[in-house]
Amino acid sequence: MSIKEKYEAAKEAYASIGVDTEKAMETLKNIPISMHCWQGDDVTGFDGAGALSGGIQTTGNYPGRATNPEELMADMDQVLRLIPGKHRINLHASYAIFADGEWADRDELKPEQFKQWVTFAKERGLGIDFNPTLFSHPKAEQATLSSEDDEIRGFWIRHVKACIRISEYFAKELGTPCTMNIWIPDGMKDIPADRTSPRARLKDSLDQIFSMEYDKSKVYAAVESKVFGIGMESYTVGSHEFYMNYASKNGILCLLDSGHYHPTEVVSDKISSMLLFFDKVALHVTRPVRWDSDHVVLFDDETKEIAKEIVRGGADRVLLALDFFDASINRLSAWVVGMRNMQKALLYALLLPNDKLASLQETRNFTELMVLQEEIKLYPLGDVWNYFCELNEVPAKEDWFQEILSYEKEVLINRK
Repeated sequence: MSIKEKYEAAKEAYASIGVDTEKAMETLKNIPISMHCWQGDDVTGFDGAGALSGGIQTTGNYPGRATNPEELMADMDQVLRLIPGKHRINLHASYAIFADGEWADRDELKPEQFKQWVTFAKERGLGIDFNPTLFSHPKAEQATLSSEDDEIRGFWIRHVKACIRISEYFAKELGTPCTMNIWIPDGMKDIPADRTSPRARLKDSLDQIFSMEYDKSKVYAAVESKVFGIGMESYTVGSHEFYMNYASKNGILCLLDSGHYHPTEVVSDKISSMLLFFDKVALHVTRPVRWDSDHVVLFDDETKEIAKEIVRGGADRVLLALDFFDASINRLSAWVVGMRNMQKALLYALLLPNDKLASLQETRNFTELMVLQEEIKLYPLGDVWNYFCELNEVPAKEDWFQEILSYEKEVLINRK
């Protein structure tokens, strides 16, 4: 049977439980995922600030890492050709592109240093999201926005303000809002004597940053918590409680990263609560293995649960991005696997009879609810996915991998 023939049988099977596969595919086509640039070069960036730091590590030395903007953009192009739908790209400030002989420290970054990224995005119809880079820098060795050193703190305040201006530039040029997310690595290895003072300084820094005038319809500012990191196992200044309260009080977004909580916490359980109190919520989907290890996103239970909550809460209210980096495997394959798995999870959620399932729960018919939830797991999701790929003119099944292997042979292994 052809992909189309298998799809028609799947369409009929889903229709029997009240699910419209055509509507599901059309919805999925219009859910953008922000693809993170740092998977392509192991979070190195182009500003030459130094070794990776801030509790972040990449492991592995697979050949072919992008070492300049041209290589990174070429790799991203290759990946985007293998992913159905229209998406976004997610940049860190450390990916500024300087003209020959030009260099600016992070507190002096300007929009023109991201002009090549805007051209790249315009030509491909992509939006851009952005992140200040408050790590891998000599002035981030101890603390950033919570530093007891006013000079250090001032440097990072200026950096984030510069990033807001750059985010406005992206939004104006591309005609789509830019999500600008702040994460800091500030914390302590051992039990702190004073938890309050660093958080008070962080609050003051954020207050100074957000006292500036900017277009909130163009820049969706967000803050991202983390439970711990390497070298800050006992205390992080920017905890979830701190940022959730700060965001709520100050009219910005709280970003949830699926690797930034205790191992027994899941982001899928937080989304519905957040959407009751915030107009939008921002997400970084990754795969933690015992800690925030940023493994490639799989089509696993938690990814599917996150997708269910996105669909049920309204995909237009969730700003969705991925965040992982793996240097032990082909980096482009990691991107493709992660992006396509997130889309498969969304399709899985869109093909559920959500109204029926909710009604069974509401009437406390838990027996039928369990039966239906379990039986749906074996419905022909793959046949709908393969047809969705065919409609969007990208390879179905694992056929995309041959293109990656060819690209590796022709391009990646020749890089120095």
